[in-house]
Amino acid sequence: MAYTDDQVRAKLSALNETQESIVTVAQWIMFHRRHADRTGQLWLQRLKDSGAGKRLNLIYLANEVAQQSKARKKDDFLIAFSPIIAEATATAYKGATNEVQAKLRRVVEVWRQRQIFEPTIQEAVEARISELDKSRSSGRKPLLGGSLFSSSNGPSAPAELQPLVPMQIAISKAAIAISGSVSNANTEFDKLMDPQTPAPTPPVHAARLSALLKSLANAEGAVSESIKARQDLIGGLEKLLETNRATLASEETQYQELVTRKTTVEAKKRDVEDGIMRGLSADASNATIQGNPVTDAQSNGQHDPSTEPERPQIEELTPPPVESLTPIESPRRDGEAAIPTTTSADIAQEQQQKYTEHAPIVPSPFAPAATPAGFDLLSSLSMPTQHSYAGSPTNGSAYKKRKVEADFDDFIGGDAMADLDEDVAELLRAESGGR
Repeated sequence: MAYTDDQVRAKLSALNETQESIVTVAQWIMFHRRHADRTGQLWLQRLKDSGAGKRLNLIYLANEVAQQSKARKKDDFLIAFSPIIAEATATAYKGATNEVQAKLRRVVEVWRQRQIFEPTIQEAVEARISELDKSRSSGRKPLLGGSLFSSSNGPSAPAELQPLVPMQIAISKAAIAISGSVSNANTEFDKLMDPQTPAPTPPVHAARLSALLKSLANAEGAVSESIKARQDLIGGLEKLLETNRATLASEETQYQELVTRKTTVEAKKRDVEDGIMRGLSADASNATIQGNPVTDAQSNGQHDPSTEPERPQIEELTPPPVESLTPIESPRRDGEAAIPTTTSADIAQEQQQKYTEHAPIVPSPFAPAATPAGFDLLSSLSMPTQHSYAGSPTNGSAYKKRKVEADFDDFIGGDAMADLDEDVAELLRAESGGR
């Protein structure tokens, strides 16, 4: 059966959702793979004119044809579908129910997993579906969590790169169009301009040249669109680059300023820490000098009285002298003269004289004396007997000596033996030589 446009339209109209129908139409289309470009255009036009349910069947047909071509390594339909598959998928996805959209996303995901189309074509298809999801789900979450190709599993493009996304999508579309149209135009050109090919009749030759011109025009338009898209993208990238360069210069200035401030603060911090350490060292030295002067004096080999701490004010524990607690003078009668008293100072002076002066020479009783006879004996008898020990003189001894001298003056004035017994007095006179 010859290939015609009407036959292709009839096959596409008879297509239903069963697997048998899809496989039968796919085999017929692949049999006429030489007309892959024309079949692709008719398929796209039929998809645009059909309803939502029929569109899903046409996507299933394209999926079957593309996978069979990939498995058989026949790239005719892959090249034919590449420029139009993104637009066709977006047309079928737009306005479809959630169930149909989920099935379409599943088909596109299979294309990605099995790498049916080129990466740029696959990215263009996913970008178109993502755009539709964003436009219709601005206020609500779509079924099944949104598109399989949206940024739900990863971060979205930054705000600075958002203007570049449409430009990149346009480039992807232009690249798809170029890959098919340029290849087709080059193939027809080689066939028609080959000198070894026999020249057809002039009417046929003119028709073929017209078709070649149309193919070349389509390829030229596709390349022109790609050039324009790439120029727009480069312009956007240059603007982004200039913005980043200006921001970089500002950040470098801020960085140098921060480094300078950091260095200044570090130097200030070291100075403050050194001051703190010097203050602590001075305080420690002062504490050592004030707290342990003896050790410091010993280390210097001398004693500094100024470093000696003041003696604390304490209550004296030495008992007061006896004279402050007892009366110094003995009671006396009325009209009686005061008797000289002996104080502790007198006793100390007597003790000092006793230990420092030589003992007085006592004249022998048998030697001639200038004193009257019996003076020594009478002196000893007239004075009361007192035992005096060395180092412990009797209190009031000076007074008693002065009293004995006064009594002795009175004794010299009379007869010293008047009151003695006659025998004793006679004995004393005999010893004194009769004086």
